[in-house]
Amino acid sequence: MEWVERLNQSMTYIEEHLTGEMDYEQLGRIACCSAYHYQRMFTYMAGITLAEYIRRRKMSLAAVDLQEGNERIIDIAQKYGYRSPTAFNRAFQSFHGIAPSSVKTGGVAVKSFSPIVFTIAVKGAKEMNYRIETKEAFPIIGISAPLDKEIKNNFMVVPKMWQEASVNGTIQKLAGMMDTPLVGLLGVSVCNDQEQWKYFIAVSSTKTSDEFEEYTVPASTWAIFSGTGTNQSIQELEQRIITEWLPTSGYEYANAPDIEVYLNPDPQNAQYEVWIPVSKKKG
Repeated sequence: MEWVERLNQSMTYIEEHLTGEMDYEQLGRIACCSAYHYQRMFTYMAGITLAEYIRRRKMSLAAVDLQEGNERIIDIAQKYGYRSPTAFNRAFQSFHGIAPSSVKTGGVAVKSFSPIVFTIAVKGAKEMNYRIETKEAFPIIGISAPLDKEIKNNFMVVPKMWQEASVNGTIQKLAGMMDTPLVGLLGVSVCNDQEQWKYFIAVSSTKTSDEFEEYTVPASTWAIFSGTGTNQSIQELEQRIITEWLPTSGYEYANAPDIEVYLNPDPQNAQYEVWIPVSKKKG
C-alpha cells in the first residue's frame, strides 16, 4: 500500500499547486522515482497524461471561480498560470465547450473534474512472464533525439524516429555493429533528473563511428518482460507492468533508462522485451 500512498501524496501536492508552480521533479521525488517515470506511471494508471489531468483540474476550479463572480476573467486566467486571456479562453472552451464570459452571466452548464484517488484493484488473473537480471554498465551506439519534459509532447517524436531510421538505412547499419550478448535493436529512454532527456535507437556495441552517438547504460537491476505482437501490444504490456506488476512486486523504479529490446523488429509480428530498471523497496 506504500506505493499507492505515495501516489496519493503526489495528488495532494498537485492540488496544493494548481495556482502556483508545478514541479514535476518534486512529484517524482514524492513517488520515489524520476519525473519521467512518474509521468509514465500516472498516464498508465489514470488513463490520461499528467499535463491533461492538471489542465482539467484547473479548468474545473476556474469554472467555480467564474460562477462565484468575484474575480475578473483576466485575474482567474493568471491565477491558473495562463499568461493571456486568449490562451485561457482557448483552454476553457476546449474543456467546457463554452466561453468563460458565458459562465459569469450564469445559467449555463459546466463540467466538473474531481481529483483522482489511486487504489489497488484486483483484476482477472493473467500471467506475466518476467525475470530479474542485474547487469554491469554496457555501451550502446546509435542515434538520439531530445525529449520534452512533458511526455505528451513526445508521442510523435519516437515513431517518427523509427520510421526515418528504417527508410534511410540507419537500422541496417546499426544491426551490423552489434558485438555484445544483448542482441536486438534497442529503444532506450534516458530520462533522469540530472541531464537532458533523450531517446536512442541503438544497439549494444563496443564499436565506434563518427556517424553515430555513443552512450553507456549504467549498471542496474532490471525486471525484464517478454512479449510478441504489434507495436501496439508493447504499449499494452508496459501498461500492465506499471498497473498490475509494479504495485505489488516489492520493487520500485530505479534511476536508470527504460529499454525496449526488439528481437524481431517487424512492426506487425514483433518479438520484444521490456526492461524496467528496479530496486528492492526499502523497509
